[in-house]
Order: sequence, then structure tokens, then C-alpha cells
Amino acid sequence: MIEVVWFKRDLRVEDHAALASAQGPVLPLHVVEPEYWRGEDASPRQWRFTRDALLDLRAALAGIGLPLVVRVGDVVEVLADLHARHGIRALHSHEETGNLWTYARDRAVGRFCRAHGIAWTEHRQFAVFRRLDSRDRWAARAAAHHAAPLIPAPRGLMAVPEVAEGAIPDQPRAWNPEDGLLRPQPAGRAAALSLLDGFLAGRGADYRRGMSSPRTAPRACSRLSPHLAMGSVSMREVMQRLAAARQDLAAMDPRERPIPLGAADSLASRLHWHCHFIQKLESEPELERRAAHPAAEAARRPTAPDDPLLLAWAEGRTGLPFLDACMRSLIATGWLNFRMRAMVQAVASYHLALDWAASGARLARLFTDYEPGIHWPQVQMQSGATGINTPRIYNPVKQGLDQDPEAKFIARWVPEVAHLPSALRHMPWKLDAPPPGYPPPVVDVTAAMRAARDRLTTLRATPGFEAAARGVYRKHGSRARRFRQDDPASERAKAAARAAKAGRQLRLDV
Repeated sequence: MIEVVWFKRDLRVEDHAALASAQGPVLPLHVVEPEYWRGEDASPRQWRFTRDALLDLRAALAGIGLPLVVRVGDVVEVLADLHARHGIRALHSHEETGNLWTYARDRAVGRFCRAHGIAWTEHRQFAVFRRLDSRDRWAARAAAHHAAPLIPAPRGLMAVPEVAEGAIPDQPRAWNPEDGLLRPQPAGRAAALSLLDGFLAGRGADYRRGMSSPRTAPRACSRLSPHLAMGSVSMREVMQRLAAARQDLAAMDPRERPIPLGAADSLASRLHWHCHFIQKLESEPELERRAAHPAAEAARRPTAPDDPLLLAWAEGRTGLPFLDACMRSLIATGWLNFRMRAMVQAVASYHLALDWAASGARLARLFTDYEPGIHWPQVQMQSGATGINTPRIYNPVKQGLDQDPEAKFIARWVPEVAHLPSALRHMPWKLDAPPPGYPPPVVDVTAAMRAARDRLTTLRATPGFEAAARGVYRKHGSRARRFRQDDPASERAKAAARAAKAGRQLRLDV
């Protein structure tokens, strides 16, 4: 009898609870599932990163005396074959908060294990809790998970003899592997730790300011997101390394710190929100397809995959240069900073009135770091579908002027307007004749924003809207915020400023 460790989106050996809990002859297994890769949210760029991470995992497992057995096909069929050949006593894996396809697949695996008397143990991967009754005290439980001791890579495990490793395929299914990605991000544990070390050594010095602009964010941000999505490094290890680094920074003379304390604190805050959002999809898997607020779901109108507006938006051909630059950059690199992710999704939902599920699927395929538990709640949040977040109807022209004032980012990714003065790169429709090869705007930004506000006003006037929104908040809202409170830090800063002003008045500082 053997024990199988099923690797999914946890491609590492350090801090791997499933691998550490296995006993007896152990068979590490990864199943390449062609059916998954046929999904509308899967793409060649994601597979490329996954494949490189699998190669890295195979080398890491070899270092502790184990093979990585790779099979292509249906997981249940692969497990049935292994069970017939070797007899599976136990199956170990991490919990996965994936899309609805992986949710159904895991349920099928559960049925198989129960039918054949196989003990399947799923270990917690993130600070995400199954069958969570309430968000109350979630933050404390999350902190406890992140503070738990790291699990070292196991030693002395016995491999199952005479099992062919199997090749890691070049492609998981027949498709065109070219999807526009020009600058893939390196995969694997060493790449992940190098990014974190580089951030702490000085690359993150301008993190707070640099994270907002697509010009500066690629360097200023941690860039750990695809590694966390594929599990090349655990969230707990990143959090603990970051906490230790912050202690070291605090002990330094401020003039000698490679990055300010605020940069470390901001990154820790971002990592905290990672698990907060995944918990939403874990608690309600249907958020991938159904709006969180029932009134928003009732108001949805489907968008066809070949809708001209959807295609123009997804391919960076809207005639709105800053928006198009963001989309073209995303196509070429597989990454976009958070603020611009919010903007491109908001423009799709508000200005272009596209269904968030259609635009969200297109974005999912473009993100190398696609994490379903973050992606779908964020798509809904930026589309006004949650009912509990203040709608942000980003003006793509203003965002460009704010984040790319000299239009250098636009010139790089929209060469059709690069010859224009910087002001006209933002608004080429001001010219008497449009730039050759570049389309006119697909919408009038001002009129589209006005129409979006009207739709939102009508939606929020729906009978019972507020009561339903409170229900969404009870299920998914952060307890660090009150209902309808989007920015508590800003409110605290304003309150402190008011208190300081009152104090000056009392001191007669005229």
C-alpha cells in the first residue's frame, strides 16, 4: 500500500503540510488535466509558468529522494489506475479554492476516495477556512495560521519503486501556445525568494508611491503574485520573512534602512488582503458566475464572446490611449499593477456596459498570476456587483494624466500616438485628423460615466437593496471595516487632522 501526495497549486517542498504528513512508500503526483486547460479562464501563459514551476518542483523532490510522477488525464482515472496497481492507503493534498471546475473535480475525487476506502486529508494552504460560519474573528484565525511554525522539507521518505516519472508535456492540450506574452516572469522557488530579498534590499523603497503607476509598479511592487498563486513559496513563509525583516528595519537607523518601515507594512497589508478575498470565493464558490448582490445579478445582461466592444477592450483598441496601453502591457507581460487592474475592469463594466463575467474571463486568461479566489471577488467589486463597496467609476483619461503625466507609458505601448505631444497622446481625438492606424474612442468618456451613474442609481434604488447588501456584508465583509466604510485609514487620518486643528485652536495658535 502507498500514500499519494497530490500536488496542485502548491508546487514546493518547504512548508508543505501534505508532503510532510505522508508516511510509508510515498508517490508525489501531479496530474495535467486537459479539461481544466480548456476552460475559459486558462491560457498558455499560465501553463508556461506552471510547467516551469513543475520542473523546479521535480528538481526539489529529487533533492529529498523522491520523484515527481506526472500523468496527463482525468484525476479520478489516474488515481483509479494507481490504486489498482499499488493500492492507495491515503491521499494527501492542500485545500484548493479554485474555479467551479476544480471545485467539481475535487468533489469527484472525494466520492472516489470514499467509495474505495482511501483516507483523503486536505491541509490548509492559506489563511482560508472551509465551512466558515461567520467572518467574526477571521482576522485572528488568519494571524494564527501565518504565525504557525514553518514545516521543513521532509527527509528520509521512501519512494514507490518502479513507477515511471512521466514527462511534463510541452502543452496540456492542443492549442496555439502563442498568446501575446513577450516577457514571461521566471518561475520557481529561487525566483520567488530572490524577488522578496530584492524588495527588502531596496527595490521596494518607493513601494507606497510607485505601486499606483504602471510605469513604476513593475519595479516597485513585490511581483510575488504568480509564485503565491502556484505555491512555489508559501504565504506563511513570505509573511514570516517579511515580519523578521521589519524587525531588522526597525532596529536600524532610519537613514540606513534600505526600505522604509511603511513599505514593509504596506506589503504585509496587501498580503493580508490576499487571503481575505480568497475566503470570499471559498465561502461562496458561485461568485465566479453569480453577482454577490441579488439586485446586481438581476440587472446583468450577457455579453457575447465576440462582442465588438469586448474585443476592442481586451485587445487594447478602444481609442482611449491610457486604457489601451494598460491592456497591451498586460498582454505582453502577463502582469498589471492593482490600481490599473481595477481601472480596466471598471471601464469594461461602467463605460462599456459589458457583463463582468465576460470581461473577467478575458482578464483571467491574461493574468499569469490568476488566482480565482482573488480575481472573481475583485472583478465584482470593481464592477459594482457586491452592493457593499463604494462604486469607483475611474476616468481613464484622468488616470492617465495622474499616473503617466508625460505619456511615456502610452508612447511605449501605443506607438500610433507616440509622435504626438504628451498632452495629445492622452487625448488624440482633440486633433483635427486622427492618428494613422489608431481608432477613434469607442465611447464618449463623459457621457459613458454619466450613463453608468444613472444605472447605479437605479440599481441602488431597488426595493430591499440595502437589506440585501447588509446580508452580503455579514457573509463577506472585513470586520476591520464598518458597513459602507471603504477606507478606514483615510477616516482615521482625517479624524487626527481634525483633532490636531482643534488642539491648535485651544492653544490660541492664530
